[in-house]
Amino acid sequence: MPSAALAAAPKPATQTQTQTQTQTAVFAGGCFWCMENDMRGIPGVLKVGSGYTGGHVAKPTYEDVTSERSGHYESVRVTYDPAKLDYGFLLYKYWKLVDPTDDGGQFCDRGPSYKPAVFVTPAQRPIAEKSRAEAAVRLKSGGMKAQILDAKTFWPAEAYHRDYAKNHAVQYHLYRTGCGRDLRLKQVWGG
Repeated sequence: MPSAALAAAPKPATQTQTQTQTQTAVFAGGCFWCMENDMRGIPGVLKVGSGYTGGHVAKPTYEDVTSERSGHYESVRVTYDPAKLDYGFLLYKYWKLVDPTDDGGQFCDRGPSYKPAVFVTPAQRPIAEKSRAEAAVRLKSGGMKAQILDAKTFWPAEAYHRDYAKNHAVQYHLYRTGCGRDLRLKQVWGG
């Protein structure tokens, strides 16, 4: 084999490389408290942060977003280890956390800022489009309405929204149960 081909061959990741090389993905799926909590439980996910993306206002506040003045979605930015978690599998898990048949919001949260969407880089787009098509086939009812959108600036949410499920466990449980999220997910995906 020519030496140029050997030089271009991928090299195994070292422990240091694996620890420092991470990737990010951005998802919208209704209330970011729920998305943040659910995404944290996926093996290979290193960090999940609540925030806003997709709109036209710099440094939006929660009030800007939920009043539908900013064009932003409540969203989460997921940092993960690609040596342990494939982007395609992360997408597979994402679809099971949302009702992609509902383009009017998610569960009890209504309005454009709560719609399901995947925000992608050019490299992520073909993987996300394929995953979306595969998820559409698995749906128990309704058509796929969730969108794949170009990634924009991700603005972190205010501190009081971060780690909400952990820091306000009782309120979070009451909200999630009252919103009917888990019941609706069973209706959409089965199980």
